[in-house]
Amino acid sequence: MKIERIKDNKKQFLDLLLLADEQENMIDKYLPNGDLFALYEDDLKSVCVVVPIDKKNCELKNIATYEKYQGNGYGKAMINFICDYYKKDYKTMLVGTGETPAIMSFYQGSGFKISHRIKNFFTDNYELPIFEDGIQLVDMIYLKKDLQTSS
Repeated sequence: MKIERIKDNKKQFLDLLLLADEQENMIDKYLPNGDLFALYEDDLKSVCVVVPIDKKNCELKNIATYEKYQGNGYGKAMINFICDYYKKDYKTMLVGTGETPAIMSFYQGSGFKISHRIKNFFTDNYELPIFEDGIQLVDMIYLKKDLQTSS
């Protein structure tokens, strides 16, 4: 398994980024200023984008694994990698996501704890309703992880 930071032609990963964020213009808001990482094992499996918020905090804006590779630990490996990568520069990593049992379990299993909620984020900012596991996403749930104590 190899994870590399991608500095050029980030939009070449758009098909995978759209799995986690269904609206291209929303991706366009964070991709230019974000660090894009790609995980390979023979071929591309997973990507993520992390952006700085301020001197103490960064945010995981997008993490996606091709459906046929989901459940094989690639997302968890990516989370572990980026938490280790950013712990020297930031105290906390945030992630905003939809509120479904599978998503919450994934992040909480990676050491994230619920931080706060932005009411109606998905309904106010996306042109079409977004459904995950049959649940319409309405509020954005933010989770945070202390990078200084993560291993």
